[in-house]
Amino acid sequence: MNDKKVRVRFAPSPTGYVHIGGLKTALFDYLIAKKLGGDFILRVEDTDQKRYIEGSVEELIKVLEWAGMNYNEGPFLKGDKRQATSDKKIIDSKTYPGIIEVGEYGPYIQSERLELYKKYADQLVSEGKAYYCFCSSERLEELRNQQTERKLAPKYDRKCLELSKEEIEAKIKNGEKYVIRFKIPEGKTKFKDVVYGEMEIDNDTLDDQVLLKSDGFPTYHLAVVVDDTLMKISHVIRGVEWLPSTPKHILLYQALGLENEIPEFIHMPNMLNKDKKKLSKRRDSVSVEDFRLQGFPKEGILNYVLLLGWNPKTEEEIFTLSEMVERFDLAKMNRSGGVFDIERLAWVSAQHIKKMSVDKIYVESLEFLKEKDFYKNATLEKKSEEYLKKIITVEHDRLAKFTEVGESNQFFFMEIDYEKEILKWKDSDDKATKENLEKAKNVLMEVSEGDWKKEILEEKLLKEAGDKRGDLLFPLRAALTGAKKSPSPFECAWVLGKTESLKRIEKALEKLN
Repeated sequence: MNDKKVRVRFAPSPTGYVHIGGLKTALFDYLIAKKLGGDFILRVEDTDQKRYIEGSVEELIKVLEWAGMNYNEGPFLKGDKRQATSDKKIIDSKTYPGIIEVGEYGPYIQSERLELYKKYADQLVSEGKAYYCFCSSERLEELRNQQTERKLAPKYDRKCLELSKEEIEAKIKNGEKYVIRFKIPEGKTKFKDVVYGEMEIDNDTLDDQVLLKSDGFPTYHLAVVVDDTLMKISHVIRGVEWLPSTPKHILLYQALGLENEIPEFIHMPNMLNKDKKKLSKRRDSVSVEDFRLQGFPKEGILNYVLLLGWNPKTEEEIFTLSEMVERFDLAKMNRSGGVFDIERLAWVSAQHIKKMSVDKIYVESLEFLKEKDFYKNATLEKKSEEYLKKIITVEHDRLAKFTEVGESNQFFFMEIDYEKEILKWKDSDDKATKENLEKAKNVLMEVSEGDWKKEILEEKLLKEAGDKRGDLLFPLRAALTGAKKSPSPFECAWVLGKTESLKRIEKALEKLN
């Protein structure tokens, strides 16, 4: 374990919506910071300006806030309440006017740190550890094609490393575009990953990667090493696809004389689709916002992505965020990628909803209900908070998503119509069905408004039914709902209320006349 104070960073690129894999990375960053008493930092890696999508930074800040993963340092939306209580330096972002940055080691937005990257790139050039490259994109493409035809790994051939100092100065003076490339040293590079263990790479298999692009922006390789060093990052958590880049980063730390600043590396397996391929923006539903709009609770989403990268080694599967922090152990990280299964997510979410209060479900589901036609067309009485909470109480144990409230039981909101045959229990005829509905009606009429509770309704109806429960309860349930499947008649009558229940029974009796 590194002796430095634990400082981890979630460092997404603002290229659109927040990927569910990004949320997983943020979660593990958060858990490590909280478990080890460290800092959780947000950093915006926006050096690839071609891929930047407006509003992305604001969206990712909102997603972290929605998920309950509060970070200590980084970009905050202006007006964030954490700004007022911070004892750290506060500066206005130059790039994003609606954002302020909080912390001692900022700016936390890469496009505002360009001078830093140039400083370190120039240092490497001056020490002979990096060099100017003036090759055109056409030449580089031709080189790659030739190497591919010869079945060689694509690598830069160091043509520009042969240039003299005078040739370089002349090209720069003439305004020729250039990049700065890292000169990979000879030898082998060893490192240890927390998840995948000891690694050793032959340096001659590595490419002289670009450190600084022709537009003055750094590549990921340079920026991540500089930023992680200056921000005193102790642990780097990222997807396993970055594992092959780790030797390059370690060599950069060494070239810059920063061997003592090398963090611990924790590479996580990717989330896979059902075809065992990495979840893709093109093929799969991968946006955190997509899952939120489908009505999955954040507790269920976070719990599920945790289980796709970590195993508690017990029978436990359902955890709140605070329980995740309490039980988290780096030694229990998974090596293999987990398949993202929407049905499994629904099951995990259902377990969390079962633990929620009716009040919380009401608040979370209301925004979805307001978009449903059956709700829009309902009477004001059927939109009341009291009425909706009764429905939620009845549906509570059957819900996997907030969008499901009322969806399977639309008869609570609207007038019902049906064929009389639906009222009949097994071989009962019209006469027997009518008699049983009359019995149910009489029982319900005797229950006062003050006693109109599920338990009382169930007790009195079951007493009347005796041994022939189906004869009495089946037609009553059908009369109240007009549906073949529904909650129990006691629950339905309780939700509908005395007046509406008796009205629907009368309507059923008319059908049997």
